[in-house]
Amino acid sequence: MSASVLGRGRPGFWPAGPRRPRHTVRPEQLASLALPVGDDGVVIGVDGEGRPAVLGLVRPTPYDITLIGGLWTAQVLALRAAATGARTVVETGRAAAWEGLVRAAGGDGCGIALHEVGRVPPQGASAGSPVVVVRDCGIRPPRGRLASAPWQSVVTLLPYLSPVAAGLMEKSSLVGIQRVSPDEAAQIGHLMGLGPAETRALSTLTDGVTLWCTQRDRQFVMIRATDAESGLLGSARRMD
Repeated sequence: MSASVLGRGRPGFWPAGPRRPRHTVRPEQLASLALPVGDDGVVIGVDGEGRPAVLGLVRPTPYDITLIGGLWTAQVLALRAAATGARTVVETGRAAAWEGLVRAAGGDGCGIALHEVGRVPPQGASAGSPVVVVRDCGIRPPRGRLASAPWQSVVTLLPYLSPVAAGLMEKSSLVGIQRVSPDEAAQIGHLMGLGPAETRALSTLTDGVTLWCTQRDRQFVMIRATDAESGLLGSARRMD
């Protein structure tokens, strides 16, 4: 999401402030003012050139993400979403795998909330209180009680290319793929319109690397875990 620019206020609404010299830069100096990331959101890793890759999880429109990958990556995303101020809700059938993360985030209700599958209550997402729902519900996740909505994004984790994956990928705004088998890579390449090189790469990705793609754009991203994340979750891994 781009930062909004405030227009000039109408005269007469507040007293004029002190007069100060204008701050100007020459055109050749503009590059020095560039920010290290190009968008607001969650830093999901670095691209092939080492530049931060940022995903805008908090949006004013419904946003669905399908991640075919490992629990480790989903947990890093959940932690980072909570760190940006989003209320992060995890719907999972393996609560024990998430409990340590919830405690580290401040406990249930203080950043990351844990719920059993099918028992997630309405969240009342708004611009002032956005929500990110992470669904860790196995290879055939049931229909969720919480759908994506304005200011409420849904991330669905699949451990591999299950029979329901094609439908989820089709309705998703963004798809993340970690290392899969060559057969799965061929199917995903067909579904997402990937080129031959990208398709072959899917079966050789190292732990912590994800191909994030839409029907038009794709980007390989590697997560660089912080010391705190590594201490809590261990090293990057594809399989759990």
